Amino acid sequence: MTTSDASRLGDSIDKVSVGRVYDYLLGGTHNYAADRAFADEQMKALPDIKRFARSNRAFLGRAVRYAVESGIRQFVDIGSGLPTQGNVHEVAEEAAPGECRVVYIDNEPIARAHAEILLERTADPTRHRAIDADFFDGPQLWRRVRNTGLIDETQPVALLLVALLHFMPDDTKPHETLRYYLDRLPAGSMVAISHIHVDPKDLATIAAGDKVAAAYRKQTNNPAVPRPRPAIEAFFEGLELADPGLVWLPQWQPDGDELFADQPEKSRGLAGVGWKTTT
Repeated sequence: MTTSDASRLGDSIDKVSVGRVYDYLLGGTHNYAADRAFADEQMKALPDIKRFARSNRAFLGRAVRYAVESGIRQFVDIGSGLPTQGNVHEVAEEAAPGECRVVYIDNEPIARAHAEILLERTADPTRHRAIDADFFDGPQLWRRVRNTGLIDETQPVALLLVALLHFMPDDTKPHETLRYYLDRLPAGSMVAISHIHVDPKDLATIAAGDKVAAAYRKQTNNPAVPRPRPAIEAFFEGLELADPGLVWLPQWQPDGDELFADQPEKSRGLAGVGWKTTT
């Protein structure tokens, strides 16, 4: 590890990071005491947040395999977070060894530092890259994606926004920013989205979720914004939803090994995959 890497990894150790909290919920090791204490406190209020993390990661794996099986060989993962189990390039490599290219994007320098180290040690750096950018950077972010030289904009791309958009409040206009990226994709591209959600009839969980969301707003680098189903569906506007549509995380194209299939609503998240059929 270089001095620069060590410096970046040492940043913000005492601050709660959404990415590191997620890593902890998945059983990872890229987290610190502040992150673990925060996550433990939130699980007291809403134990299902751990179910969401694990169900969400499983959905990511299925979506990547689905993309590869559909012929896609290049991936742009915005809000990739910290490297943990089942990274996009690892799943893609299993499905199509030596064929896929992945650009990871996150706005936390520490996440990029971890990703760079992981890729240097375990992946082909000529096919996989990590860059430090923010979802709301729009043209600047996409320019940096192009500058990696890994993404051929004439060929279908799998754009991944997994467990990202619920950290974007409505006043930041995430639907508009997402539309910018969708307009850059060629026909035949795929977009995978997951988002926290609670059944509107489940008033007890909604109340607990409000407490957790308030804690995220107060103590982390990102607020958590639960949305109703229609607002999540709106992210897929202009896309053709793949079967089975927008569903609870364990219900999206189950492979027989998904978690919490008996109580999918307890995953507390919706997921879907949309296809761009026209330019």
